[in-house]
Amino acid sequence: MNTLEIKNLNVSIDGQAILKDFSLTIPKGEVHALMGPNGTGKSTLAKVMAGHEDYTVESGEILLDGENILGKEADEISHAGLFLAFQYPMEIPGVSIANFIRAARQARLPEGEDINAVEYYKELYAKMDSLKMDRKFTARSLNEGFSGGEKKRCEILQMAMLDPKYCVMDETDSGLDIDALRIVSEGVNHMRSEERGFLVITHYQRLLDYIVPDVVHVMYDGRIVHSGDKELAKELESKGYDWVKEEFAGASA
Repeated sequence: MNTLEIKNLNVSIDGQAILKDFSLTIPKGEVHALMGPNGTGKSTLAKVMAGHEDYTVESGEILLDGENILGKEADEISHAGLFLAFQYPMEIPGVSIANFIRAARQARLPEGEDINAVEYYKELYAKMDSLKMDRKFTARSLNEGFSGGEKKRCEILQMAMLDPKYCVMDETDSGLDIDALRIVSEGVNHMRSEERGFLVITHYQRLLDYIVPDVVHVMYDGRIVHSGDKELAKELESKGYDWVKEEFAGASA
């Protein structure tokens, strides 16, 4: 199976239900956008997919090419082929970008096989150049003292170097100016292929002007309530989310 499939996922935190029978299928080769108002569970979904321990999974499955990744450690999920680009990337003082990415790449190799340093840096520099990142950043501690745009470019650099099967991007456009948004989006678009699927979580249409989705989903109260093509995102931009709330409340009454 060449899909990332979330089936009837129910998730809570401190006894409060957040995701409610949430289901979504993302085939390889497609970009799906997930939109919705604050507090509806979008970032919770991303964190649960990546193995965050703060949430309680009541039921459901997350199948990555047929393999259930729920309950696995974060590094196991990463090795299986899932990458999460964080809304607020962590700072890791004392660990350089180059060494961090190299260690992550090394962990994916068979035991006894080592990375070719010359080829590694050739690839790293080429991808940094495409993201308009100064090569001196390789020696800087991961995200320490970075601007919002620099952190997001660094996330895309990691994603490009790790070559995942599925990419989940949690509000990557948050805090980006127009130039940084365009550069980050170009980096994502360069990675689009028939062998990779994307879930782009965002509030705003502006990101989807650059990363044009195949499918747009609207999330409300812990589940998907509408799906459509890229025009749905434009409708949300012009009308806001009030109509979604009213329609969903009416359907639930």
